[in-house]
Amino acid sequence: DEAAFPYSTASWYFVDAVDMMAPADTKVIVGFGDSITDGTASTMNGDDRWPNVLSRRLAAAGHRAAVINAGIGGNQVAGPSDYSPHKPFPGGPSAGARVERDVLSLSGVSAVIWLEGINDFSRNGNASAETVVARMREIVAAMRKKQPGIKIFGATVVSALGSSSAAHGFPEQEEKRQALNQFIRNSGGMFDGVVDFDAATLDPNTGGLKPEFVPESTTGGPGDKLHPNRAGYLAMGNAIDLGMVMGKKDVRASAQEK
Repeated sequence: DEAAFPYSTASWYFVDAVDMMAPADTKVIVGFGDSITDGTASTMNGDDRWPNVLSRRLAAAGHRAAVINAGIGGNQVAGPSDYSPHKPFPGGPSAGARVERDVLSLSGVSAVIWLEGINDFSRNGNASAETVVARMREIVAAMRKKQPGIKIFGATVVSALGSSSAAHGFPEQEEKRQALNQFIRNSGGMFDGVVDFDAATLDPNTGGLKPEFVPESTTGGPGDKLHPNRAGYLAMGNAIDLGMVMGKKDVRASAQEK
């Protein structure tokens, strides 16, 4: 009963998913990634993460769609190599280890927007750009093998340059981030389309997040220059091509033709 929970919490410890009946033509889009999909630094209980923004835009445009947030703070593409109850990791199992549970096993999934990689390049991850690219290729191939009709959109990773976080913000991480984004933008048709979150949030003068996207939304604090605030998530959500994610145009074919 409630006596077991004397203090308030912002975590949903006992909710795995909510499944419901929906019309057969409903599109189900999964935001797959780390804390920048989970919504760190957005407004507490404000529902203003980029998946929320996408959901509201789709509804306002008259599309029948559900957007699922499958972000885990600290998650990585390539690591950890070993994850178990005996060897836990704060960021959860790697993207490849959890993609079946968090994407492919969900009801009616039609598309995935995958934003991930910055934690692989942190001091805690320390993976190479080549390792992350190779693992992304493997995971995308596995998703297509399991669900051939699924649309997979690669999202460019936003900048962490100058972050106050001890694990982020250093020049080597930025070099790897740029290399990964170059691959995502020019993957030769591996993705069905690209969502350019980096372009939507980058300050070209500093190489970091735009200044207005830095202050933390809930506390009004200075922010960490790693996680966008409410305004930053709004810019990210607005950067997504609705026609692309709803399958109204074949972006992948057009990119291959070019």
